[in-house]
Formats: sequence, C-alpha cells, structure tokens
Amino acid sequence: MSDKQLPSFPVVPLSEPSLNMAMIGNCSYAGLIDTMGRIVWCCLPRFDGDPVFHSLLGTRGEEGDGAFSIELVGAVRSEQQYVDNTAVVKTRLYDDDGNAIEITDFAPRFNRKGRMFRPNALARRVEPISGHPKIRVRLRPRFDWGKRTPEITFGSNHIRYVGDGIALRLTTNASVTYVREETAFLLDGPRAFYFGPDESLTENPEKICRDFEEETERYWRVWSRRLGLPLEYQEAVIRAAITLKMCTFEETGAIIAAATTSIPEAHNTVRNWDYRYCWLRDAFFVVRALNSLSEMETMENYLRYLNNITSMANGGHVQPLYGIGLEARIEEQIVDLPGYRGNEPVRVGNQAYEHFQHDVYGNIVLGASQAFFDRRLLRQPGLDDFQRLEKAGERAFKLYNEPDAGIWELRTRARVHTSSSLMCWAACDRLAKIADNFGLEDRAAHWQERADIIHAAICEKGWNEDIGAFTESFGGKDMDASLLLMAEVGFLPANDPRFIATVDKIGASLRRGNHLFRYHQADDFGEPENAFNICTFWYIDALARIGRVEEAREIYEELLSCRNHVGLLSEDTSPNSGELWGNFPQTYSMVGIINGAVRLSASWDKVT
Repeated sequence: MSDKQLPSFPVVPLSEPSLNMAMIGNCSYAGLIDTMGRIVWCCLPRFDGDPVFHSLLGTRGEEGDGAFSIELVGAVRSEQQYVDNTAVVKTRLYDDDGNAIEITDFAPRFNRKGRMFRPNALARRVEPISGHPKIRVRLRPRFDWGKRTPEITFGSNHIRYVGDGIALRLTTNASVTYVREETAFLLDGPRAFYFGPDESLTENPEKICRDFEEETERYWRVWSRRLGLPLEYQEAVIRAAITLKMCTFEETGAIIAAATTSIPEAHNTVRNWDYRYCWLRDAFFVVRALNSLSEMETMENYLRYLNNITSMANGGHVQPLYGIGLEARIEEQIVDLPGYRGNEPVRVGNQAYEHFQHDVYGNIVLGASQAFFDRRLLRQPGLDDFQRLEKAGERAFKLYNEPDAGIWELRTRARVHTSSSLMCWAACDRLAKIADNFGLEDRAAHWQERADIIHAAICEKGWNEDIGAFTESFGGKDMDASLLLMAEVGFLPANDPRFIATVDKIGASLRRGNHLFRYHQADDFGEPENAFNICTFWYIDALARIGRVEEAREIYEELLSCRNHVGLLSEDTSPNSGELWGNFPQTYSMVGIINGAVRLSASWDKVT
C-alpha cells in the first residue's frame, strides 16, 4: 500500500450504507467492501446467486447479520484504496490511542497448471501496523435472502456454515473460539481468513492467503500492463478496465450489467432493479470499450456466449437479457429485505426479459463485428458465424419500424423508438461490411440495400422539422439521450447539421448542470430525478466529435470527480449533490470513463 494521502472516513454503522465501497472479484463472483472493511454484499456461487452477505440491502435480524466484519475495537476512522493496477483492496482502521490495523481483501485469480484458478472463495488478511490493536471478527453469513441462519459446526482451524444444499467453510489461523463467539482479542501478528467452499486447505491459511495475494496481484498487474492506454487519465481508465473485467462471468462469457440488485435510481422512487444478468446491449458497450484498449480476450469469451444466444434463437425472437448461464426465464419477485437505506422493494429477477427491444439485434451484430476484421483472435470467425449473424439481421430489418419497449425498457408503453431503429440500421450496415470483407458481393449489396431503407426511414420519420432535431420516436416530439449514439455507430458524420442540431437540443432539454438525464418526460414511475451517467458520457463524446472539446473535457472531469474514493461509479448521479445512486458498480458508467478518456486524451506523440 502506498504512502500517498488517502481519503479518511469516520466509523459508519452498517445501518447507514453508502456506495463508498470497493469491489473484489475473480470473474466468477464479486464482493463489495465498505470503508470499514466490512463485506456487505457477496453472492455465491456466482453473480446472480443468493447473497451470502446481504447487509447492503438491510437485514430483518440484528445489525451485523449478513456481513463479514473485522473490527478494530475503538475505531474512529478508516482509509481504503486498491493496490495499484490490481483488484486487491487495502483498508486501514485507526483508533484514538495509536492502534491501527490493515485488512487486505481479494478474490484469488491467477494462472495455475495451465488454466485460470478462480475459486468461489474470498481471502482476507489482517495485520497490526501500529500499537497493540484489539480486534473482533463477526462472520454472519445468511442464506435464502437473509431468511435462513446457517447451522454452525467447527474444528480446530475451521468453522462450517451449513444451509439447505449449501455449506461454506472459514479456515483461519485465528482462534476459532474467538471468531465463533465474536470475542475481542489482541492482534499480535498476521491473521488470515479464507472463506469459500466446504473444502480442507492443504497448507496453513496464512501461507495460502499470502501466496494467493502475491499471485493475484501479479496477475492483475500483468493484465493491466497489456492495456493500450491513452496518454491522459490512465489511473481512471485502468480502474474502469479492471472493474469491467471483474464483471465478466468467464465460465460462459457473459457480462453482467452490475454486481447488485435494487440500489434505487433515486431515493423513494421504487426504481429498484436487479442488474446481475447479461444485457446484450450493455455487453456490447463493454466489449467495445475494452477493445479500444486492445483487451481482446473479453470479446473472444463473450462471442462464445453470443453464439449460444443466436443458436438458441435460431432466427426468432431474442430477449434483451439472459442469465449468465443462458437462462431465458428471469422471473421477477420481491424478497423480504428492508432495502438500501430503507428503499423497498428488493427485487430478484428482471421482468425486462419479457420485453421486445428491437435494438438487441443491432447489439448482437455490433458486439461481434470487430472479430471479423481482427487478425489477433485465436479463433477467427468464419462464414458459418456470418450466416448466424444474418438471422439477427433479418429480424432487425423485419422489426425496425415496429413498436417496442425501447432502450430504457418502458414497461407500459410501446413506440417505434428511433434508437431501436438506429441499431437495426447498424445491424444491416455491419453485415454489409462483413459480407464485403468475405468477398460476398451479392450479400453485401443485399445488406447495404436494407441499411439504406432503414436509414431513409429514420431520416424521414425520426426527424421532427418543427423541433429541428431527431426525436425519441417516429413522429414524436421528445428528446432522448440515446440519439447521441448516431455519430458513434456511424449513422451520420459528426459534422452533419442534423446531428449537431440534435446534440444542441438534447443539451438544452436534458442537461442539468454538467449531468444529463435519459429523457425528461414522465414514464411508468413518474419523472426521473437523477442523471444517468452513461448518457452524460455519450454527451461528452458527442460534444468532442462536433468540436466542442474543451466543454467536453470540463464535463468529463467533473464526472470523474463524482466517482467514489476508489474510482468506481454507479448508474446514476444526483445533479444537485453529486451523490451516487443506482446499481453498483455499473458497467455502462465504467465504459463511459474509458470512452471519454480515449476520446479526449492528448496523443502519445505529445511526449514520445
């Protein structure tokens, strides 16, 4: 841990959560750690599983249930940061008497015996750094969304937490009695806690955790070193890239939208959704951002997942989201937890799987298109892959002028959304380019003709002459931030007067300070209260493209200042207070950090 000045935090009760958290993960699961070093959210055995630690969303039992705390007795403040260029978190706790401890948290991930070792386990190490600190360990996993307290058994160096069909084990070199009874004890040397599957460790837990920490740090540093970074904003970009990588489910190639469920978009709005699944739209943006940094492995893994989706659909309807194991039914239910800061309901599952969102076909093709041109990939896609994508293109052409729920997943209203038609155009446009790359002149002409038909329809029906801009739906009159993507996907050149006018209209109607809303009209739940971070990043990109670079840079740097203390962003930001809301960390938002830096950074030619 470096000696640079760290942000300092007062002791905060578990009952007062915030999004000042760090994330650990290994591409199998993720955990969230608050500024006091408490693990307050962790689903096992995978991202969308039962939260073994759920206190982020409150508890119906005692405070401390559903969390894993290593407490410094008498603590008054803390400091926290990531080890540079890694997913390893260090938290320091201090009391008023000169006593201090340091907690190290990570999810093991490194190469072992020719394959990636990424167990469903978390490792914690704690050691004294000054004085004679006394600590208390509170390990209170819960099952079935907090409803079930595990049966506890133990041995000389381990404690087992047994539920219905699940058993977890803590192995430690601390006193098992002290841990079980939550007794405070003097920390006279390093102690390690390895929590995961009910399996015996082959070595001393302190040695295993220390060795795993070194290997995990080495893995992430080597991974980060391979990134093709912009000259400026490198620290922000590296943190965003590592976070996006942690949001991938390596086993299948799926990419989750966020690690949490039911963190509301704003206080008391019931806009509480479960984002622990793979939206094909969000995944495309993640792949595109990491590709821009020359991180190709994520795209290769995601293409495996995408190929399975298109094979399942076989030219028919494609859902906007699926489970990370290809599950099609993600039924939404409400569980009995108080919610983040008392914001009920807590939802599990997402009803959006039932939606018709026609932009999904464009996101499928866009997510795969670079692979047909990039010679670095271990597996080069062939004609059969192109023909599979063509089925998605046929659906795009069939549906480009049909009503849908749109990119913002409106639950009770369907329109012909301009952004959905835009992505249908992108599907046909990219298929024409891929066909041309294969030398398939007839197919290239076929898809170009269809792209031209959609292009003409959008220019005619999506443009509102009275307003002087493209609008959110054919024949509509409202502005929508998703229209900012027109230049990014190549529908119009950035210097097209229609695009510039649309950017201006969006800024005038949706900008609040240096933050952008998705839209301004009321939806199923009333008018939006907080700005949507990815929309602000889209606005930044559009401004830079049309030549307003300094304005774009000013907004970008303000948005960077809204990140939490370790560089993470959630889905939404209050334009008034800068407070973070929405599921966390949000892949869309982390994508925006990367895209903004790549767009705005000075060239390496400036220093080389």
